[in-house]
Amino acid sequence: MLIKKILENFIILEKSIEFFSDKFWGFFTKKAMGKCGRNVMIKPSTSVFKGVSNFYFEGDLKIARYAVIYSTNAKVIIGKKVDIAPYVKIISGNHRIDKVGHFMFNNDYEKKPENDQDVVIEGDNWLGINVTVLSGVRIGRGAIISAGAVVNKSCAPYSIIGGVPARILKYRFSIEEILEHERKLYPYEKRYTENELIAFRNKH
Repeated sequence: MLIKKILENFIILEKSIEFFSDKFWGFFTKKAMGKCGRNVMIKPSTSVFKGVSNFYFEGDLKIARYAVIYSTNAKVIIGKKVDIAPYVKIISGNHRIDKVGHFMFNNDYEKKPENDQDVVIEGDNWLGINVTVLSGVRIGRGAIISAGAVVNKSCAPYSIIGGVPARILKYRFSIEEILEHERKLYPYEKRYTENELIAFRNKH
């Protein structure tokens, strides 16, 4: 019973330390961002954030524990109403690997533009546990990324994608349902048109 009580107290202490550490470091991390809107929840005590000045978070965002977000020269842009599960990794850059006679890890100062490209998560998205999003990817509004997916190319709005590499599994709604959905949630100027939605599906 004594050991059980000690373990329970240790767990409570650990959670308390994490809570206050998140509050403390979260304040300074948000201040260092390129943009940080309201209601952004991050867990810096158990996550790895690099290049936070290139983070542009619109707001209403939840990033769970053990996230890894690396931004070197490119931005990580996340719209509103996004839920990111534990162990998600977002990487906006790559090493340059095409220089003969040079170690690839010594070439970061000579990167090409294509080595670092913005990652954009448009909004109203759910990224499942252990998802990886790579450089240059744009995740369309309303899309869901299934657990464990490795996303190396952009995906259409309201798609559900999964796998390694990720591919479209299905769509959340029909085009008619998306139009109705957006009429209820977004002002006219921010809604997708029917032609845009058709073009997205043909492209992806």
